[in-house]
Amino acid sequence: MTKRWYLKNLTEAEIQRQKTLAEELKLNPVIAGLLVQRGITAPDEVRKFFKPNLNDLHDPFLMPDMHKAVKRLNKALGNNEKILIYGDYDVDGTTAVSLVYRFLRPYSTMLDYYIPDRYSEGYGISYQGIDYAYNNGFKLIIALDCGIKAIEKVNYANEKGVDVIICDHHMPDDVLPNALAVLDAKRKDSEYPYEHLSGCGVGFKFMQAFAKSNDIPFSKLEGLLELTAVSIASDIVPITGENRILAHYGLRHLNNNPSIGLKGIVKTSGLTGKDITISDIVFKIGPRINASGRMMNGREAVDLLLTRDEQSASEKSANIDQYNEDRKEMDRKITDEANAIIDDFHDIDDHKGIVVYNPEWHKGVIGIVASRLTEKYYRPAVVLTKSTELVTGSARSIIGFDMYKAIESCKDILESFGGHTYAAGLSLKEENLEIFRERFMKIASDELTSEQMTPLIEIDEEVKLSAVNNYLMSDLKRMNPYGPENDKPVFCSYNVYDFGTSRVVGKDGTHLKLDLIDDSIKLPVGAIAFGMSEHAQYIKEGKPFDICYTIEENVYNGTTSIQLMIRDIRPANT
Repeated sequence: MTKRWYLKNLTEAEIQRQKTLAEELKLNPVIAGLLVQRGITAPDEVRKFFKPNLNDLHDPFLMPDMHKAVKRLNKALGNNEKILIYGDYDVDGTTAVSLVYRFLRPYSTMLDYYIPDRYSEGYGISYQGIDYAYNNGFKLIIALDCGIKAIEKVNYANEKGVDVIICDHHMPDDVLPNALAVLDAKRKDSEYPYEHLSGCGVGFKFMQAFAKSNDIPFSKLEGLLELTAVSIASDIVPITGENRILAHYGLRHLNNNPSIGLKGIVKTSGLTGKDITISDIVFKIGPRINASGRMMNGREAVDLLLTRDEQSASEKSANIDQYNEDRKEMDRKITDEANAIIDDFHDIDDHKGIVVYNPEWHKGVIGIVASRLTEKYYRPAVVLTKSTELVTGSARSIIGFDMYKAIESCKDILESFGGHTYAAGLSLKEENLEIFRERFMKIASDELTSEQMTPLIEIDEEVKLSAVNNYLMSDLKRMNPYGPENDKPVFCSYNVYDFGTSRVVGKDGTHLKLDLIDDSIKLPVGAIAFGMSEHAQYIKEGKPFDICYTIEENVYNGTTSIQLMIRDIRPANT
């Protein structure tokens, strides 16, 4: 698939800031340019970026309703009331439940946790969950990573005499649930300085406020930061501001002193002894935690994250590892079936959006399938299946198309919906399916241009290959943790050549192992280009070409070297 390259050129004013930072802080100019692109232009901001500090976390009491929430929690603990910690079945929800439970269990023996069943209850606060709380004598529900739209269900809890504290990070509607407290930095009346916390992050701020109100030292909270790091990475929230601090220290704890449960997941993920990164969480740790809620029930993931027994951790980690293998197999099967449906479209080029439905598809993996379709066809995709009496689905988007807004415009025919710009969920009655399909496809057709439907690679800087060295690699490491709004830098180099030793590799001969030079160096830089063997003949002919790439460390037989991870290749001067 042809890709568009977009090189982020600095303005004259930004170039001057780049020079100032490089001179004042003795920074590599490449790094200074990357910082300026990210809006980090003052020396003090640079220092805070490179050295996140827990002292820079915001006062949790700046969040609306925090005083009310802490007061009610203190009352519940003081009166020895039963407290139900309630959370969604995904990584953010299960880590949030685990974090709050882990912090509160030394102070109460009256805690329990509840994860709704994806299939019988669906996302968020459920009537069954409220009935469980009421029938078992719980006076307080702490809802994590959900609840911001649960107006009717919170009213139902109030009728039952069960108080609800909502800790959410999703976008609220104009009217908030009538809960005892609604903690969400995205509230319109919120003056909290940072609005991009994960659901687990909001739970952490609640516990930080509780600790502060009871003179509990902050050091008691620090071990929980491993869970915030897992949630931040898995929920794909911006790794800026407060999230950067939480992720930085969470990764440090995960690498140096993980809890027994997470240590079990690290082992089954093949990460023992490795320096775990945000990417490792996204692709290895998070999917295993998610698999519990996708294939069985998310409660098992919480059981694992809370365990203090190594044998139990080993057994439960093995279980969720198997769930993940089952999930991958089901994911492959449903993706193939979805592709077959799309193959029957008269002309995919005439479809600016994708809506596919099969009532037999497994609800737990349709979000992953939607992501795969979006990646393959580079179109917003909605994948739908049948769950109980409703059609339910997941949607994923591309740059320039607001999926949440598109689905919201169909709300008159939907039973429920939620999400954000690039990912959303929805449910509707089956008789409304064709109406939804027609409306969604029209929105996509009206809003998307052909150019927008060509994959875009955003490139941070153009560099000569001579700039790719150990000094740059060392400075790039200082910019960790990478993630949304602090993405791993993408570079481009023009007019590079094969050193003469590049070759096709891989079992199916689909990859390229490259040794590259340009006019700035004589010794080659190694690179790997997955799935790009179609360029082999052109490269071997000694013609110049352009590359865009990220810079990685490659460890082989105990030796560490720099390797370019190629994102795209094109003939020079195109």
